[in-house]
Parts: sequence; structure tokens; C-alpha cells
Amino acid sequence: MAFTWLKPFLPRGLYGRAALILILPVVLLQLFVSVSFVQRHYEGVTEQMTRSILYDLRLAVREVAAAPSQTEAQIRAAELGYALQLAVSLPVTDRPGEDVRRPWDLSGRIVARMLREALPGLEAVSFGDKRRVRAWVRTEWGDMRLTFRRTRVSASNPHQLLIWTIFFGAVFALIAFAFLRNQLRPIKRLAAAAAAYGKGRVLPYRPGGAVEVRQAGQAFLDMRERIEVQKDARVLMLSGISHDLRTPLTRLTLGLELLPEEEAEPLRRDVRDMERMVAAFLDFARGDSADEEEEADPAELLRRAAADAERGGGDVNLRSVAETGPARLRAMAVRRALDNLIGNALRYGSRVEVALEAGEGWLAFVVEDDGPGIPESQRAAAMRPFARLDPARGQGGGGAGVGLGLAIVDDIAQSHGGRLVLGESMRLGGLRAEMRIAR
Repeated sequence: MAFTWLKPFLPRGLYGRAALILILPVVLLQLFVSVSFVQRHYEGVTEQMTRSILYDLRLAVREVAAAPSQTEAQIRAAELGYALQLAVSLPVTDRPGEDVRRPWDLSGRIVARMLREALPGLEAVSFGDKRRVRAWVRTEWGDMRLTFRRTRVSASNPHQLLIWTIFFGAVFALIAFAFLRNQLRPIKRLAAAAAAYGKGRVLPYRPGGAVEVRQAGQAFLDMRERIEVQKDARVLMLSGISHDLRTPLTRLTLGLELLPEEEAEPLRRDVRDMERMVAAFLDFARGDSADEEEEADPAELLRRAAADAERGGGDVNLRSVAETGPARLRAMAVRRALDNLIGNALRYGSRVEVALEAGEGWLAFVVEDDGPGIPESQRAAAMRPFARLDPARGQGGGGAGVGLGLAIVDDIAQSHGGRLVLGESMRLGGLRAEMRIAR
């Protein structure tokens, strides 16, 4: 796009962009009115007023030039000054070398130009005094200074219209923004409800605002309701399957007690593997929907998970832990995800390092191992439910045995507004799993 370079300079929020859309046309309109109407209008007024005083100035110059002597010239100058409301001084020696005018005095530029064009012998014009204009004219009897009020050549309030335009433009913009804010508030509430639902929280929401916004809000509610029904159906179905499978597994376990030990032990391992698979199915189906959000210390969760893994015989090292303080999260679900990550790392490696990193608005639980890792081309598939990259890797049992370990972690991360990122460990050479969540 031709205007891509403008994006970094534009506001990112909805209110900021709405204000820009509202204020920018008002500002452009005022600039257009100022340039094309106000300035031209007052330039015409200034020119007309200057022409009027030029008759008096030319008359004074002619009468002084026609005087037979300097004394007579001074008398005539005094009389004409009184009659024409001018201050005439003759002769004077205070003439400046050039015109005196402030750069922003636009009407003074017009007055000086017209005086030079129509007044013979004009040497300099001064607008240094805001209330008076002084003009020096060369005559036969010396330099003559003509002083008159500024209001005779310029309007006393040339920018009054512009000031009123800006004032009422600002007032009307504020009124319009107040109405616009009422239209934007339902969109903000819809965005907040959608963002909260993406993190696993169900906020009360009622559609409001314009017809289109109400339709979008109602569509969101319908979608949320369908997702909740599907989640409940998934949990109910897999819970029922798990319950139905546990009954025959229990009977098998009891039946194995009647067999000789050398024949029963392989069968007991198969039964234990089946029980772990059923538990993994149930964990995946449940996700973190049964866990309540609470204030918990992420650092403490990571320390406990590492300590429990070490007590189980694993080599787990706490590399670095950012002390972030309590955060609102589902502690049971996060702990379950950490156990899965550390368990997978210990299953495929001998050394494991864990860390907690923090940034603006996010937390990251990092688990690294010295195992074989996962090729980059297979990392996305590794997080899909029931995906098993290598059949031999599933013999360790647990959620990994049916390809649910990383899928459960990714599901928990997404319910906290984050994601699971797999990469290569630069420290240990194996897999680096980073579960990033919002805070």
C-alpha cells in the first residue's frame, strides 16, 4: 500500500483512531477556511482601508511640496495633520534604513506594498508600534514623517472569525466524540468479553450499541454457547468412557492376582499403561475448565514442580526464576502443564533445566533437556492431539504414550492467553519448551 509508512504514526486504539477520524476533518476544514476565506477577506479589507488613507497622505505630500518655503511647509503640515487626523513632522532625522515589520504581520506587508506603489518619495514604513504606523517621505524641505493609527489601515480583530471557528469546532468535536464514545463502548465490551473467553474466563456480556454491533455481540454469544456445549459433551463423553474402562481394568487387576507372578507381571504392566492412557484422555478432555482462577505465585509453582521431579529421581536444575509476585491463573492446570513438560524432558533426556522468565504482560515457563529434541519440521505436529512422532517414544507411558502430553500443555497455555513454543536448547542441545502465558 502507498500509505503503509503512515501506520507507525497512527494511533492503535479504537478511541484514538475514532478521535483522529473526527478531529482531522475539522482541522483541515479550519485550515481551508483560514487560507481561502479569512485571509483573503481581510487582505481585501486591508487594501480597501489603505486606499482610503492614501488620499489623505497624497494630499499632505502635495501640499507640503507646493509650499513656497520651509516655514510655510511646516504650517501647512500642521494644519493638514489636524484636519486629516495625521501627526505630521517636518523635517525629521529619525528615518530607519529599511521597513520595520514583524514577520507574522501579514496585513503590514500589504500596507507597506500599497504605500510604496501609490505614495511618491516614500522612504520607509515602520510597524514597530502596534497601535501606530509611521511613514517617512522625502520632500524638498527634508524628510517628513506621517503618523496615523493602525486601525485606519487594518481591521482591529482580523482573526476573530478564525478564533470563533476554532472554538466552535472544538466544542462540536467534543460533543460528537461524546456520542461516538457511546457507540464505541459496546465494541470495547465485546472485545473484553472475547479476550477473557480466550483466556478461559466467561464474563457476563449483553449485546448493545448499533444494530451491526448487536448482531456481532449476539453471534459471539451463540458461538460461546456452542463451544461450551461441545466442551461439556467432550468432557462427559470421555469421562464416561474412562469410567466404563476403569471397571473392567479393575476386574483384570483382581484376576491377575490369581495367576502366577511370572505370567501376571507383563499383564500388570499393560493394565498400568492402559490406566495411564485413560487418565491422559480424561486430562485432555477436562483441560482446565474445572479449575478456578486464583492468585498464585508462578515462581513457587515452578519450584514445587522441580522439587517433586527431583524427589522422583530426576535431575532437574532451577536455572533462573523471575520473582514476579502473585498472578491470576489456574494454578492446578499450570502445575499439570509443568509436570507434563518436566516429565517429557526426563523421559527423553538425562538432565533438565527449568526457568521462569517475565516481561511486560507475560510469563514464560521454560523447560530444557539434553535429549534428542524434535526436528523443526515436526514441532507443529508434536503439539497436535494424539500425534506420535516416533512409536518407540510412546513406551514410557503417561500422556506421551497416546500423544497428548504437549497437546495438554498447549491447551492450558492457550486458555491463559498464551501458547506453547518448541525450539532447540542452546544450553543443553535438546528440546526447549516455552509455555508463555499472559498476566
